[in-house]
Amino acid sequence: MAKTRSAYFCQSCGYESAKWLGKCPACQQWNTFVEEVLERGNAKVPTWRSEGGSRVLSKPSKVTDIESIEERRMPTSDAELDRVLGGGLVAGSMVLIGGEPGIGKSTLMLQIALNMRHRKVLYVSGEESEQQIKMRAERIRNKDGADCYILTETATQNIFKQLETLEPDVVVIDSIQTLHSAHIDSTPGSISQVRECTAELLRFAKETGVPVILIGHITKDGSIAGPKILEHMVDTVLQFEGDRHHVYRILRSIKNRFGATSELGIYEMQGSGLREISNPSEILLSQREEELSGIAIASTLEGARPMLIETQALVSVSAYGTPQRSATGFDTRRMNMLLAVLEKRCGFRLSIKDVFLNIAGGIKVEDPAIDLAVVVAAISSHEDIPVSGKNCFAAEVGLSGEIRAVSRIEQRIAEADKLGFERIFISRYNLKGVDTARFKLRIEAIGKIEEAFTILFG
Repeated sequence: MAKTRSAYFCQSCGYESAKWLGKCPACQQWNTFVEEVLERGNAKVPTWRSEGGSRVLSKPSKVTDIESIEERRMPTSDAELDRVLGGGLVAGSMVLIGGEPGIGKSTLMLQIALNMRHRKVLYVSGEESEQQIKMRAERIRNKDGADCYILTETATQNIFKQLETLEPDVVVIDSIQTLHSAHIDSTPGSISQVRECTAELLRFAKETGVPVILIGHITKDGSIAGPKILEHMVDTVLQFEGDRHHVYRILRSIKNRFGATSELGIYEMQGSGLREISNPSEILLSQREEELSGIAIASTLEGARPMLIETQALVSVSAYGTPQRSATGFDTRRMNMLLAVLEKRCGFRLSIKDVFLNIAGGIKVEDPAIDLAVVVAAISSHEDIPVSGKNCFAAEVGLSGEIRAVSRIEQRIAEADKLGFERIFISRYNLKGVDTARFKLRIEAIGKIEEAFTILFG
């Protein structure tokens, strides 16, 4: 008679131990180990085609003897998702998408399942009933009449029976934390259950060539819940980001075995679902009838995608003894550094002023190329002199007040030129190798902050 085998797992990082530990040696967290049964005695539960024929043994092959086969891509009818995936779903691939609760993961996946034309899609939900999914489908207002099937089930063995009967082209699992396998005697969502369910779905995807999309929960730290090995097992890991109080969502690729991780997709949350945004610059830039002080347009890169954003600054007299410093969508410490550069190198007395900075649209930017736009917006608000909306900025500011070069300057200039800007301020060190004759807008190459202030404010 086989014995029951168990182990202890850290619920924070997934570290496995043969005995209980008070402190995890991997993530240094206390009291996170719980016991989970790995294998029950005399447990014979069918897996995905576990009783099939004998397995063919693999043999080593020379690299030169292996034939190069182009991956077959399956378009998802969503241009933004196809861009992030590298052209569409690859046959037999497994995609994991994570994000905060209520960010729109289920809405995005159901929308894609409904809009995939001439494809049989099985949407497996372990969190909602069929009636709830039907209500969301009616709200999305799908008109394509796709061949989409809904299954509300959490047991993997029952899911595999329906997969063999239906034979779908794409499978969506919402979510992986709700599934449970009869091989593991632990609660759904535990580390061992997530690992086992993912392994079974991975075997199904590789043997049948059917793409599987998993929706995953995240922890309070923002990482995907479950063991870290979950991200290693799948082929692609996508992160759905955004603020629930704003309408814009960003789909970012963290890992992609079949494409680049520098692409990202942008969506706008509406009452009828998620709308793809092919040109985010036109939406992130507000349409103003008059010029206002404290506003500067920056050219930034999100992944490999250039877009123009509006940087807003407000500098006012401090009503209290200690000046306030606040930044939304931008690193507050970097803002304080730029304000110190303005005071030390340019003579502006900002240490006694309240400074508030905001990136319009509710997005978060870490690109140092918006430094110049930040300092220009701050001085524009401080002097109450508006900056023309036809000006754009793309440069990093150093501690000595120098204007430093940034990457992919030609893409930034081309995006500003396409949107009708008349002038862009860049570092003079970025001019090397740039064909300025093919752009209509005027390129101002500067070396110090003072040069930009002289041109803009006299």
